[in-house]
Amino acid sequence: MSVTAPSEPMLLAPKDAAKPAIGAATSRVDARLKVTGGARYGSDIDGGRQPAHGYLRTSAIARGRITRIDETAARRVPGVLEILTFRNVGDRIKPGKTFSGQGYMGSSIAPLASDRIQHAGQIVALVVADSFEAARDAAQRLDVSYAEERPSATFDSPGLKEGLTNPKPKSKEGEDSEDENPKVGDAAGAFAAAPVRIDQHYETPTQHHNPIELFTTTCAWNGDELTVWESSQNMYGFKNGLAEQLGIPADKVRTVSPFVGGAFGSRGSLTQRTAIVALAAKRVGRPVRLEATRSQGFTIATYRAETRHRVRLAAGHDGKLQALIHEGWEISSRPDDYKVAGTDASTRLYACPNVDSNVTIVHTDRNTPGFMRSPPETPYLFALESAMDELAVALKMDPVELRRVNDTQVEPIKGLPYTSRALMPCFDAAAAAFGWAKRTPEPGSMRDGDWLIGWGCASSMYPTQMGAASARVTLSPQGRIVVQTATHEIGQGVMTVIALTAADQLGVPLDQVTVEVGDSRLPPSPVAGGSNSTASVCNVVAKACADIRERIVRAAVAPSAPFAGVAPASLVLADGKLTAPDGRTEPLAQAMARAAGGAIEAYAENIPHGVKPDALQGLYKGQGKLAGGAKMKDRIQFAFGAQFAEVRVHRLTREVRASRVVGAYAAGRIMNPKTAKSQLMGGQVWGISAALHEATEIDRRSARYYNDDLAEYLIPVNADITRVETIFLPEQDEKVNDLGIKGLGELGNVGLNAAVANAVWHATGVRVRELPVRIEKLLVA
Repeated sequence: MSVTAPSEPMLLAPKDAAKPAIGAATSRVDARLKVTGGARYGSDIDGGRQPAHGYLRTSAIARGRITRIDETAARRVPGVLEILTFRNVGDRIKPGKTFSGQGYMGSSIAPLASDRIQHAGQIVALVVADSFEAARDAAQRLDVSYAEERPSATFDSPGLKEGLTNPKPKSKEGEDSEDENPKVGDAAGAFAAAPVRIDQHYETPTQHHNPIELFTTTCAWNGDELTVWESSQNMYGFKNGLAEQLGIPADKVRTVSPFVGGAFGSRGSLTQRTAIVALAAKRVGRPVRLEATRSQGFTIATYRAETRHRVRLAAGHDGKLQALIHEGWEISSRPDDYKVAGTDASTRLYACPNVDSNVTIVHTDRNTPGFMRSPPETPYLFALESAMDELAVALKMDPVELRRVNDTQVEPIKGLPYTSRALMPCFDAAAAAFGWAKRTPEPGSMRDGDWLIGWGCASSMYPTQMGAASARVTLSPQGRIVVQTATHEIGQGVMTVIALTAADQLGVPLDQVTVEVGDSRLPPSPVAGGSNSTASVCNVVAKACADIRERIVRAAVAPSAPFAGVAPASLVLADGKLTAPDGRTEPLAQAMARAAGGAIEAYAENIPHGVKPDALQGLYKGQGKLAGGAKMKDRIQFAFGAQFAEVRVHRLTREVRASRVVGAYAAGRIMNPKTAKSQLMGGQVWGISAALHEATEIDRRSARYYNDDLAEYLIPVNADITRVETIFLPEQDEKVNDLGIKGLGELGNVGLNAAVANAVWHATGVRVRELPVRIEKLLVA
């Protein structure tokens, strides 16, 4: 399919699409566009006419102030149009509230607001020129001097500021609680009295998203109207947040993001660079395009926060937990209180009568961290599931059986039931596929020549969340469907499941469906985060389709209509016609002509269970909130899984290979097994990466990242990933939403880092509690 204009949403369905069925493995409807280069990303847009090019100059220090900026040499470069610094920007751009503070921004740090430097790599100038090369040359010729202050880089650095994250005030009547430090019973007393105890510390490193598509922004003004092309997970959030920063009405801003070349959370909140580029475009009177470098992406966007944990587990000799105490510490920037507070999940995974938790934010001179695939669960379940493995060793109990003993259908903090929970069926299925019964428990007891073989397991969980959403569906008499919603195709296949939903609900072939997404002129949908998009968007699309179907059927059974007297519920709309139980049919075009005289359009809005009644107002403002997980007053909603890993560790070199992994997952109704498996498998690969490869290194003296590229920031290659098996467990959950959908995009990598580390212990007898697992940590054995 050809693309007529880069600013238009793009689609669509393959020409050879088979008859649709929700739950049938279906190729992506946008696959051809992506593999032939037809898909247009933010980096491909030029703003409609020849753009000027921007290039960033970033700070060489982590803390202090700018004492001088000499632009003389930079302005001599031919083609330079403008240079933006704090001297000519200042308060012209409002900093904005952070996303976690009910705003839109990833950070409250406004880089060109003053001479103050708050982290290394902070933007200190934007140079705009006729060409990229001229802008880069001029940016490098800027002469910037600083008065440097001693920075606090990370845990244990001098000058840190710490703050406890206290539980939020009790919610008003009728609202859901959001206690961020779950606790129940007397955990300290139970721990002290228990016969078997584990008390250990664990650490996870800073990690960066590194999506293949660089952080690119193109801004163009048409009079007082601004259009922004930028890969986004939050169309309406970017639209409203940018309007707030620039002090203009939100209806004067349009954001466009038809496809996203990787996000993982890094594009969920607005960064300061967008407003800077918009201001530059206004000043030079033409579109401005900025494509940040790979290195700059480490500091102008967000990342996974570095964490530390202390986990205390107490159990009886039967393995039943008697106490669980989880304390976490998280790195944030100096001014921002960003936190993931993953004890919200870790304290609810197992049955335990006595639970305590707390999270402390450690403020450093770093850029503000942010969402990164399964932000709370990945680091916090690494600590918990490692501790559970250590408890199994202390009890001389099989790790799977320890989890079985502590399984529950009621979470321990509020005593509320899970809508569905298939954790142990997942363990049984994965264990059978993995061959767990052949495992010998003693570390180092399984070998293959010079290779030590280790097997480990861990639980996976992720909250099932939904947000308010809206969509417009139009059905033509020819049986063509157009679905419009401002959701985000970030690679998860949402366009495909939307098309499947509409085709299934209205009984037309998949190639008759066009899906338009990624434009703030379309009906709003929630942020593409928290694995909510499929549930939120498909349910509202189904609601719109139900409206169309009802209007057609109502007209068909009216007096003097062809199906007068037929029970409406017995009519079937499929294959371009209405069919009655007695076999009589009527073409869709005739049925629609009777119902509406032509095309039928339905606009639908949906407020899921647990979402506040005013959620739609917030949705249009780009502040739609998600409900689900543990933050509901009547039930608990999670998807679950079991992770198994085999590692091979060379007995001499201590080289580690993850030779195979098996995951089994129960995530409600699977809309499209083909893209769902891809999502889960991607998470499994990331879990291996988090365990063995990924860590952003920081110079503790200067608070600067020094592996800020893909040459030294380690990620797995094909040789690192061998056998990955992904198993779906059928699960019907009638409570989570009408279609029974649970999110799974982030489920696949939760717990796998712990499974790998547990397997390394089984192979070597060395317990690695600080990720990633590296050779030097195993040479002690």
